[in-house]
Amino acid sequence: MIKNISIRYSEFAHWEELGPDDIELVKKAFEVSENAYAPYSKFYVGTSLRMEDNSIILGSNQENIAYPSGLCAERVALFYAGSNYPNLKIKKICVVAKGEIIPKENWISPCGSCRQVMIESQNRQYQPIEIILVSQNSRVLVFQSVSDLLPFAFNQ
Repeated sequence: MIKNISIRYSEFAHWEELGPDDIELVKKAFEVSENAYAPYSKFYVGTSLRMEDNSIILGSNQENIAYPSGLCAERVALFYAGSNYPNLKIKKICVVAKGEIIPKENWISPCGSCRQVMIESQNRQYQPIEIILVSQNSRVLVFQSVSDLLPFAFNQ
């Protein structure tokens, strides 16, 4: 038996086409990417979370010479939110990056470990988390749920 999975997402030519709240998330993610510690990959990732009270939580990737002891920006922000605001729901996640590790026109997409942490965060709040991914040349993909990025998530 062959089955198909389809996902829906929106695409924008530039992040400035987004609404004001989302533009703020993108700007904050770019700002925090400057705080990334990436001496090995030279790939600077920033993540911003919009919480249900409209506060913003930030995270940047933090590498370590004893790989894999570092941590991706998405998990830095999500674990901070979970530790400090366990009862506050996450509405949106924005991920941006810059560096020569991938071509500028390619999409920046969370790694598998980050996707699993994102789905766990979504599951524990019983509410979808919207994802905004921004390429290095400013194009945008918007997903309505983490499930769109990880359709076969490891779940209970």
